[in-house]
Amino acid sequence: MSKIKPSKGAPYARILGVGGYRPTRVVPNEVILETIDSSDEWIRSRSGIETRHWANAEETVAAMSIEASGKAIADAGISAEQIGGVIVSTVSHFKQTPAVATEIADKLGTNKAAAFDISAGCAGFGYGLTLAKGMIVEGSAEHVLVIGVERLSDLTDLEDRATAFLFGDGAGAVVVGPSQEPHIGPTVWGSEGDKSETIKQTVAWNDFRLGDVSKLPLDRDGNVKFPAITQEGQAVFRWAVFEMAKVAQQALDAAGISSDDLDVFIPHQANERIIDSMVKTLKLPEHVTVARDVRTTGNTSAASIPLAMERLLATGEAKSGDTALVIGFGAGLVYAATVVTLP
Repeated sequence: MSKIKPSKGAPYARILGVGGYRPTRVVPNEVILETIDSSDEWIRSRSGIETRHWANAEETVAAMSIEASGKAIADAGISAEQIGGVIVSTVSHFKQTPAVATEIADKLGTNKAAAFDISAGCAGFGYGLTLAKGMIVEGSAEHVLVIGVERLSDLTDLEDRATAFLFGDGAGAVVVGPSQEPHIGPTVWGSEGDKSETIKQTVAWNDFRLGDVSKLPLDRDGNVKFPAITQEGQAVFRWAVFEMAKVAQQALDAAGISSDDLDVFIPHQANERIIDSMVKTLKLPEHVTVARDVRTTGNTSAASIPLAMERLLATGEAKSGDTALVIGFGAGLVYAATVVTLP
């Protein structure tokens, strides 16, 4: 017989508040066209993207996270001292250690909250949300801050015609807290590591450090390129459209609802063509509001779902209490989908 005392947390968890931060610099497609052979029409038709935001020197991963988190905490109606955990999903914090979450937890004024980073690409927000839910139900924290944040402009090859126009910067955050009713459904998540080469960093950091020109990509002037994100566009598109629609349906089934019960659909803002295809495959009813933040924010990886959620609520396209299906998918390849009640 175990001598360990059982944990005691809340019966359920829910999102209590949301906040977002977009860098001040807005970058139209015309800027991207200075370094690739393309057109505004081609970029819009292929991705739906019209503009994106790029961070300046002061808009660091930590700084953007703190701005978004402050708004989320205020929206939740709690104080920073009540935050017991800080989870940051990012692939663009360039310090291997310490985790940027510890800096954020301190500067927000939490009371020594547990803090850690996770790397799950564009599915990172869903992974963080699931971990936060577990912490609250398990009883290790009463409120958990989940942040998705990226400075993908630092990892963009502006000469790569396939990806130069895709990526943007920003931070989105939610506060997850206790609930007497289920407001975050079961998570359907997983990985397909056999497809990991379809989205990847061009050069490993240790290879870049060694600087062997014979093994590293060069720019037009013959200089070694900084590591960037690259992808096999068609393979990713097919996987996202066909496989992720199945995962989204599984999340609906796990939550015990149908598409008719949905009010909002918030997929990862990777590409509007992928979004349109998923809506069609899922046969979503006309009344379901679909997030299309990708048009003006671009692909912000882990930040894209909370940023899209924040914008829908701010514009009134969605309202508190709406039932939303959220799904993230990306490098790994990894994915996570769940049904939530909007704060």
